[in-house]
Amino acid sequence: MHVNMTHYTITKPKQLRTIVKLPASKSISNRALIIYALSDCCILPDNLSECDDTEVIIRALRDKPQTIDIGAAGTAMRFMTAYLAAASKGEHLITGTDRMKHRPIKVLVDALRRLGAAISYEGEEGFPPLRIRGQRLKGGKLEIAGDVSSQYISALLMIGPMLDNGLTLCLNGDIISRPYIDLTLWTMREFGALAEWTSVDTIEVKAKPYQARNYYIENDWSAASYWYEMVALSEERDVEVRLQGLMDGSKQGDSSVRYIFSLLGVKTVFETKTPGTPTMVTLRRNSHRVKRLDYDFVNSPDLAQTFVVTCCALGVPFHFTGLQTLKIKETDRINALKTEMKKLGYTLEDHNGSELSWDGRRDEIADTAAIAIDTYDDHRMALSFAPLAMHSPIVINQPSVVTKSYPLFWDDLRAAGFEVTEK
Repeated sequence: MHVNMTHYTITKPKQLRTIVKLPASKSISNRALIIYALSDCCILPDNLSECDDTEVIIRALRDKPQTIDIGAAGTAMRFMTAYLAAASKGEHLITGTDRMKHRPIKVLVDALRRLGAAISYEGEEGFPPLRIRGQRLKGGKLEIAGDVSSQYISALLMIGPMLDNGLTLCLNGDIISRPYIDLTLWTMREFGALAEWTSVDTIEVKAKPYQARNYYIENDWSAASYWYEMVALSEERDVEVRLQGLMDGSKQGDSSVRYIFSLLGVKTVFETKTPGTPTMVTLRRNSHRVKRLDYDFVNSPDLAQTFVVTCCALGVPFHFTGLQTLKIKETDRINALKTEMKKLGYTLEDHNGSELSWDGRRDEIADTAAIAIDTYDDHRMALSFAPLAMHSPIVINQPSVVTKSYPLFWDDLRAAGFEVTEK
């Protein structure tokens, strides 16, 4: 970790030709860990992510402290809340950073209470910290809005096999981030759960315990997106980035990055396409890209920052929808993007708290070298803005935030020939 550094200046390499061992998938790691704990397995999943979010879950499950501080890890807060309510023994207090204490959790708490959970708020109603007394829950039929964070839904699904009557989860209205729900169901089935969609809006989880097993975590398509961005922004014709450990046909929602970046001039080549087998993926440039990009990110909101920055830097106007969950992430990502892109001369328009657009115009900037990008305690702000170094040097404030999902990012940049220096 680079915890003591406050600013990094990133300068592009003379030539971008590199091999990158991507971090393990944070999304799969966090799900597999909760299921591992619920299955009473004695062997940790292999190739676990080393990011902050996963580390806090590992510590909480290993040490079982009376007070569990999950820091800024939203996934850990949601998943551990359900786990503590349904599978833990005794009473625990779960808390986090000041930002975490302002991230809503009422939808999940209300749902768990309807299942019989003993949860109380220790601060502001509807927000952490929470006091949870673990006890056996009956389960049964439960209704929840489909347009809430998929992490609430995933948290409920994963405890489903442990409930006396299983869980029938009915999702009302529009269902967002469906690939993350599917990823949860897939990971559950990998451990022997009987869990499936029974209709377009209903999921049934049988009361059948998980089965302990050895399990390998594939690498992270979200982390791959920043290398795609570098290739898209490169002015070299023979740029080549090789990414280790990705899987064709991955259940990760952000694997859609390969298709979206094909519209922005990046070609993806898999070394092998054996189902379920991680392989090497090679990224190269081609000369074709769209003149405008319209895309609905409802199923992959974590990619939004990457594509906002990329499209502006390439001069590709855009209209992005499905961004409603961005306002309750590590920061309000819609406002953060508007603020930081404005520094660079790009005026973004937001609509209804769920859309961002750019008309292709850029204001004159006196001195781009003097501009520093603020990251707002949000790893994806640092990760998505750093590739702008492919056009000109960029300063990133609070660069240590990347440890939340991609701890070795700056080391990987240096290995690829980038100059990364403390300002």
